[in-house]
Amino acid sequence: MISLTVPVYNEREALGPLFEKVRAVMERNYSDNWEIIFVNDGSHDGSAEFLDSLAASCPRVKVVHFRRNFGQTAAMMAGFDFAQGETIIPLDGDGQNDPEDIPRMIAKLEEGYEVCSGWRKDRQDNALQRNLPSILANKLISAMSGVQLHDFGCSLKAYRAEVIKGVRLYGEMHRFLPIYAKWHGARITEIPVSHHARKTGHSKYGLERVLKVIMDLMTVRFLDRYMLKPMYLFGFWGFLSLVASLGFSVWAVYMRTRDTFSPIPRFP
Repeated sequence: MISLTVPVYNEREALGPLFEKVRAVMERNYSDNWEIIFVNDGSHDGSAEFLDSLAASCPRVKVVHFRRNFGQTAAMMAGFDFAQGETIIPLDGDGQNDPEDIPRMIAKLEEGYEVCSGWRKDRQDNALQRNLPSILANKLISAMSGVQLHDFGCSLKAYRAEVIKGVRLYGEMHRFLPIYAKWHGARITEIPVSHHARKTGHSKYGLERVLKVIMDLMTVRFLDRYMLKPMYLFGFWGFLSLVASLGFSVWAVYMRTRDTFSPIPRFP
């Protein structure tokens, strides 16, 4: 089975057209061997009611509701937890991803890859606010992680379920799933995908997201290296501090015996 997961936050106007496109592609290519899981991330624009009516009318639709907005990563993780398919494909709820790219990504998994990442080569977003920071962030992430992808931020990716089931991520870390998979031996590929201009709503992200991405990458690196052996990191710095303090103590006592200078004041 193929599981599609869609985080949703105030995208009521885009949900209907998105679902119809997804259903057309999936029924044409995979008959009834698919499901779509919408995760309502605390929407307050009528998205929740629309999704419930959609689930009532189509057995392929599942809906998970959050009581408040927890962010895209939390919503994506919830979708992964509820997914029952051997292949899991997240995509955005704003209609900018193209469902027609899904069969090409699944075909890559059938070639033996565990992850196929989408690359929005011709991205239809604001050049200064979204595209330029994204290019810089992608280059930085590639340099820091050693995983060479053009577009870590593209939500449209295809995963073998065993690669991401049970992974716990926080903040904006969903974009680092290919890095996590690569560090654990998964074969990764990347293909250009279509990207449509937003027709409804507005973007939820700004320039401040670049700093969050950098901090989250540092966290991912820490978790990968030291989650099971934190003493390797904290023990090193603790030992270094111990050596420094002992050295300073010896120096202080030595200088105390001299008349030229002493860090320890003399008392009458």
